[in-house]
Amino acid sequence: MTSPLDHRTRIKICGLTREQDVDAAVAAGADAIGLVLYPKSPRFVSAGRAGELTRRLPPFVTPVLLFVNEPVEVVRAACERVPNALLQFHGDESPEFCAEASAGRPWMRAARIPADASAAFDLLEFAARYSQANALLLDAHVEGYGGAGRTFPWSRLPPNVSCHAVLSGGLTPANVADGIAQVRPRFTTLAVDVSSGVESAKGIKDAGLISQFVAAVRGADVLLSRSRNAHLPAA
Repeated sequence: MTSPLDHRTRIKICGLTREQDVDAAVAAGADAIGLVLYPKSPRFVSAGRAGELTRRLPPFVTPVLLFVNEPVEVVRAACERVPNALLQFHGDESPEFCAEASAGRPWMRAARIPADASAAFDLLEFAARYSQANALLLDAHVEGYGGAGRTFPWSRLPPNVSCHAVLSGGLTPANVADGIAQVRPRFTTLAVDVSSGVESAKGIKDAGLISQFVAAVRGADVLLSRSRNAHLPAA
């Protein structure tokens, strides 16, 4: 029989700007924290500040550096400050750019999913183009970059995509379980990424909301594991 951990959903808390928020994410059981190195974001931190914040992380909690259309040299300079980071490319970066800028480090690419059903977006083709990515991050397509705290229609995702995925865009403690239930069966594995859904103000995280979000994810994992076990043949 499988256990709840067979369905464990990894959790990233993104857009951290303060020491106490890093500590709250770690205490709640997050697997990763995200630092936004995009100067136009209200959650922007410099590479130096990212280095300061990530020094608080214990082993096995992964720092993620988010970039939007930065030159290769900017990406690599930031990586020198946070050498163990996973990279997240959230702009218009090509597969070739991602490979060059990451210089062998693991990276993931944001796929911006249109909310409008009439807008064309082929996720299978996108996944094939970015086949070297460790994962695709699924976010809502809005004006500018980032999901602006909005969800996209999860039902628009293809039924079977052979890659690891990170569900983002408008997640909260109230809707993350539904997102996991709808999206996980479509991908090899699923993680979730939250930012505004656990904030009291832009760039200011709420420790209570972080804990609620993590608890909601863990509850969803247990329910999915029970559902799977219920459909297994008897020994």
